[in-house]
Amino acid sequence: MLDAKTIEVIKSTVPVLEVHGQTITKQFYQMMFRNHPELLNIFNHANQRQGKQPAALANAVYAAAAHIDRLEEILPVVKGIAQKHRALGILPEHYPIVGENLLAAIKTVLGEAATDEIIDAWAQAYGVIADVFISVEAEMYQEAEQQKGGWRGFRRFKVERKVKESDVITSFYLKPEDGGEIASYKPGQYITVRVKPAGQEFTHLRHYSLSAAPGRPYYRITVKREDAINDNPAGVVSSYLHREIDEGDILEISAPAGDFTLDQSKQNPIVLLSGGVGLTPMVSMLETLLEGDTNRDVVYIHAARCGSHHAMKEHIDQLTRDHGGRLRSYHVYESPAAGESCDKTGFIDLPWLKSVTLPEAEFYFCGPLPFMRAINGAIKELGVPEDRIHFEFFGPADSL
Repeated sequence: MLDAKTIEVIKSTVPVLEVHGQTITKQFYQMMFRNHPELLNIFNHANQRQGKQPAALANAVYAAAAHIDRLEEILPVVKGIAQKHRALGILPEHYPIVGENLLAAIKTVLGEAATDEIIDAWAQAYGVIADVFISVEAEMYQEAEQQKGGWRGFRRFKVERKVKESDVITSFYLKPEDGGEIASYKPGQYITVRVKPAGQEFTHLRHYSLSAAPGRPYYRITVKREDAINDNPAGVVSSYLHREIDEGDILEISAPAGDFTLDQSKQNPIVLLSGGVGLTPMVSMLETLLEGDTNRDVVYIHAARCGSHHAMKEHIDQLTRDHGGRLRSYHVYESPAAGESCDKTGFIDLPWLKSVTLPEAEFYFCGPLPFMRAINGAIKELGVPEDRIHFEFFGPADSL
């Protein structure tokens, strides 16, 4: 436990972190990778390059400082981060490395303002925070390993099927090479794929949402090929999966993880909204709802650039025909090509959303950040309370 003086010092740094947080975390990652380049085998290089990871860490450090005397209030955030850490293989021995370089970054950025008192207080606070993460993650590792069909670390899976879903999205059906059982999961969770493409110095890990309902003898991930756009290079892992991985090839995978999951305890209507490849957790949730013993009415809305980018359209259309009494589905195309039909052209807006949904529903959504911000704003304008709004970021947490 931290004493009152240490807590006071930490809280006094909150305004500084609000201003200099991202500068500190960018410096931290530069120092840590320079001192420990082996950690580049774990961290997402693209998120580093685009500034997403430093921004997410800055927000986490800020939240920890602001709640240092009541860390239990940010336990849900801690558990979400810990889920990703377990999926990536973050271990207790990594935490001292992070702590050492984080404190060094604070000193470097703040200079003389980083007094011995402040650095000592942050060292104590980091120790407490790290212990919380290590404890939570230890339970998660144990749970992942001891569940039926579970395992620790990474396990080899064979690509049983590779199915092109659109011009840019492909599904991979994965079965364990050892022929054993696989762990179940909650709709909305993801698995983590570890690859080392030819010519790459480090291994690369990516989280991919499971795009089928649990209970199958396989895992299905549905991956968008991230092509080079402007200054952003092509996605290393997605390009590798699309172009190099074929049926019969092996991928290394960690057990399912994630805290964005379908709440199946309720009976009110449910609205699922997805943009682009954000459909992956939504399809898992949709299949689960339709195959379960619930009678909840479901509205599924998917937005895509055009028909050639619309993945799983035939599958959703078939589900709608099979469950027409409970499921209504709509698709919105930003710029439909000639001859392509859709339920709405352009973007999802408030009047249209209001016309096809019910405000008493639970709302789940996932997609690109601009899509999510627009949907979140529209849902709130419908008067939907926070506890019925659920969403998932692909990559480090951001703000809506």
